[in-house]
Amino acid sequence: MSARKADTLGGRAAIVGIGATEFSKDSGRSELKLAVEAVHAALDDAGLTPADVDGLVTFTMDTSPEISVAQACGIGDLTFFSRVHYGGGAACATVQQAALAVATGVAEVVVCYRAFNERSGRRFGSGVQHREPSAEGAALGWSLPFGLLTPASWVAMAAQRYLYAYGLKPEVFGHVAVTDRRHAATNPAAYFHGKPITLAEHAASRWIVEPLRLLDCCQETDGGQAIVVTSVERARDLPRPPAVITAAAQGAGRGQEQMTSFYRDDLTGLPEMGVVARQLWRSGGLTPADIDVAILYDHFTPFVLMQLEEFGFCGRGESAGFVAEDALPLNTHGGQLGEAYLHGMNGIAEAVRQIRGTSVNQVPGAARALVTAGTGVPTSGLLLGADG
Repeated sequence: MSARKADTLGGRAAIVGIGATEFSKDSGRSELKLAVEAVHAALDDAGLTPADVDGLVTFTMDTSPEISVAQACGIGDLTFFSRVHYGGGAACATVQQAALAVATGVAEVVVCYRAFNERSGRRFGSGVQHREPSAEGAALGWSLPFGLLTPASWVAMAAQRYLYAYGLKPEVFGHVAVTDRRHAATNPAAYFHGKPITLAEHAASRWIVEPLRLLDCCQETDGGQAIVVTSVERARDLPRPPAVITAAAQGAGRGQEQMTSFYRDDLTGLPEMGVVARQLWRSGGLTPADIDVAILYDHFTPFVLMQLEEFGFCGRGESAGFVAEDALPLNTHGGQLGEAYLHGMNGIAEAVRQIRGTSVNQVPGAARALVTAGTGVPTSGLLLGADG
């Protein structure tokens, strides 16, 4: 995909099924079992069977290989299987790869999945415990010895610079947290169902790494989510309205590292998301004014504000006010702060529900949705739209 011109993927594939396990802090079963449950649920939602599937895509971080999931789900021959790197940055890229396979005839029905016991098993928030020798490990070697051991500490560096550059206080991050939790409060699937918060509660929550407080940080969750992708033509014969993939993009910026890109010229933005934004707008033929709902990756609140600015919804340093004004429906499922942390895959599912008109926090007439994947890492994004 060229970053200089529009691509031709849009309109050739659609999401036709979504399925998830419950979201919990202790699933009581293996990650493979979670993956299988999510895949079966997504296929049931799509009106398809395991026999229809000939492609699988997941994350490099997933512990359940494609062939293991295929065997456990009762899926037969596979003609396409793939994995995407960089943690949460892979979320929307799994759908992009599925769409590419469908559009080129490599596969007909592709399921994207992510499943983990991220609370009861390996907790990403516990930080780096061990790193095998690698180029990525060498990059982290410039930060780890100085105490930057966790994702929160890596993001705090950029968040602090953002506040300084625009003369802001940490309280501005609370607008994202309050918005997410407001939506989670009315979402029965959300871990924080029935538990909205106020700006005062955000400001009173304990520091994790200044300027990040507890309520600026996403949850740690056990669960699984799956997404079914097929051609738009086939989608029209299935029981649910398709969410057409209008555009899909990946992006890595100049001087990119995995959450420690501290040697760039400017720490107040997310250049990798800027790459994604430019390609999505260019290929989708849309602008920020065309978007009805945005599902933005929210592992940490400051990066939601920076994403809004990278996509051009508002000016630099102005996004906290933009969120406070509810200028754009945002993370209507509650996000990863309020619903669950599923590496962004549950956000894709929410965008599909919005296009279908079935979200518990439905935006009236929603026909175009923006979805983003993990920030601070090489990342990805989607524009989804109603058919026709």
